[in-house]
Amino acid sequence: MALEKRKTIIRDISWLSFNARVLQEANDPTVPLRERVRFLGIFSNNLDEFFRVRVATLKRMVEIDLKAKRNMHLEKNPQEILEQIQNIVLQQQNEFNRIWNNVQQELKKEKIFLVTEKQLNKEQKKFVEAYFDEEVRQEVIPLMIESNPQPPYLRERSLYLAVTMTSKTNAYNKKYALIEIPAKFKRRFVKLPSSGGEHYIILMEDVIRFCLPKIFSFMGFDEYSAHIIKVTKDAEIDLESDVSSTLIQKIEKGVKNRRKGKPVRFIYDKEIDAGLLEYLIRRLNLSRRDNIIPGGRIHNFRHFMDFPGDVFSTKQERKKPFPHPALKKSIRVTDEVLKQDLLLHFPYHSFDAVIDLLREAAMDPDVKEIKITAYRLAENSKVINALVNAARNGKKVTVMLELRARFDEEANLEWKDRLEDEGVKVLIGVPDMKVHAKICIIKKRINNKTIQYGFVSTGNLNEDTSRVYGDQCLLTSNRKVMADINRIFLYLEKPLLNRMKYLRQCKALLVCPTGMRRELLRLIENEIKIARKGLPASITLKMNSLSDELLINHLYAAAKAGVEINLIVRGIFCMLTESNKYKVQPYAISIVDQYLEHGRVLIFQNNGKEKVYLSSADWMVRNLDHRIEAAVEITDAAIKQELKDYVTIQLKDNVKARILDNDLRNVYAKKKGKIFRSQVEIYQYLHQKTLKQN
Repeated sequence: MALEKRKTIIRDISWLSFNARVLQEANDPTVPLRERVRFLGIFSNNLDEFFRVRVATLKRMVEIDLKAKRNMHLEKNPQEILEQIQNIVLQQQNEFNRIWNNVQQELKKEKIFLVTEKQLNKEQKKFVEAYFDEEVRQEVIPLMIESNPQPPYLRERSLYLAVTMTSKTNAYNKKYALIEIPAKFKRRFVKLPSSGGEHYIILMEDVIRFCLPKIFSFMGFDEYSAHIIKVTKDAEIDLESDVSSTLIQKIEKGVKNRRKGKPVRFIYDKEIDAGLLEYLIRRLNLSRRDNIIPGGRIHNFRHFMDFPGDVFSTKQERKKPFPHPALKKSIRVTDEVLKQDLLLHFPYHSFDAVIDLLREAAMDPDVKEIKITAYRLAENSKVINALVNAARNGKKVTVMLELRARFDEEANLEWKDRLEDEGVKVLIGVPDMKVHAKICIIKKRINNKTIQYGFVSTGNLNEDTSRVYGDQCLLTSNRKVMADINRIFLYLEKPLLNRMKYLRQCKALLVCPTGMRRELLRLIENEIKIARKGLPASITLKMNSLSDELLINHLYAAAKAGVEINLIVRGIFCMLTESNKYKVQPYAISIVDQYLEHGRVLIFQNNGKEKVYLSSADWMVRNLDHRIEAAVEITDAAIKQELKDYVTIQLKDNVKARILDNDLRNVYAKKKGKIFRSQVEIYQYLHQKTLKQN
């Protein structure tokens, strides 16, 4: 397809293509059954967030004037995009239902039965009644919607049973009610009495369905039907208005208002009573132009990420992470970092090295100060515990805690209070700019000399997600890198009008929003110049998302000039990779596998003097222009080669890699030769390095 026909792939359509790749994993019979169920949950959770954020944004854009739309450089009218989304989502929902039906058959083969309230035996009925009385009943509060003059308030992301009550003796006697499923307070999966190696599981909503006669016993009805509905609401937090409020107050207010956001999607069981469905659509002020999506009996599959694992005959545990080779026999992480740069690859390497580095600093009498950024933290964060201990031991601790990390706002507000109670200095960001850089600096004072060390990472400081997210973290005492980290913290700590100067002074790190975009453009242009001289030129990029139009246009120019371009992009991908104007067609893949590919690696051939970077930033406008991000150049020859090997292994993947073509067809990358699954090969590659240290 010629580039003139369209400049890029629509961002939101490309994201739906990514979620289709997740659905492919759920459909793959070679994937362990437990993981297939989990991928169905991931697909559902992803789609929830897509509607809460992206669809909500498009709906807002429909309401603004044409001039504003033109300023957003949209190739299509937002309403047209919404209609396209609706069609794709309906197709994906049908595919989802087909896959779920197949997965249920596979579960039965493993003697795992997900039963409804109508399939219980005598013993199980007694169990369900007792379980309801003891655990559930107090949480169930029916809402009699017909008698309420106000539209029913449905909580965002909650599941509801829409109940129809009728009488055998009077066809006109009909009542409607809503019951919120208390999945927030209780596990959604209830294991039933089983025998003979079989496992029976019932969902919470079916426990409630079974007990509907008990719940409404005083109302005089004898027939009940109940069907699941769910509303997804606009999750964006508006922080622009009310300049008199502090950022904390705005976020607290925004989190509360999020619960009252406009509906952007309404999902219902297609077997629901037609009169009740029409009533709900009318009372919720929905129209047929909204995303009103019929589904099956079960919704909120995101909970299936936590499907009981102990019911499977084969325990599908992930391989355990192992220590970095240099740390296997080392007593202290700090000693090794002061001697040499170390590159950690999660989830293959253990995250313990990062925790240990902070714990050692907390206890080291020579350490005087720790500064660190935090975006998304684990629920019981060992990082926070180490920082609190450091403060208790008299260290000066500064934490840049990004309160606006989407969906982590409430948790981060709680972390802020705890840290401040312990004497930690908490920074909460800068106006109109999220802090997304993952950096840390530790300062020691020995013989009147300051020694500095720390790290730059591609991923969050979260020991929970480090077990499933593929990221890189450079532990270093490089003086130039530490100087730039100091400059970033000067920017964050100094409420000055001209504080942007600190970011502009950074030399070892590429920093957003000041210098990273400019340097990336220069690096691409340099490869173009080299290619035009007839010399080998190449660009290899690994990231989560590629949507920035300016950088994409430069990649187009590079492909036309003959630069070899290799791309590994997990999610959003807006570049057109096929054109008869390219001298060399770019090779672009997306890898969806057991681990979530989250790292960002940039490699520019640079006429044989390769430039290799790790970055916290994707190539998106929001990252490059509206966030504080940091990319570090790798200068150690061995680490540089290791990163090149890592990316080369991924480019060889012919099992879990999908080709990113102009039509987003998600065709698997099939190559001649042996089966090559990159995440398995990377594990072996890094593990061998550890074994060689013995």
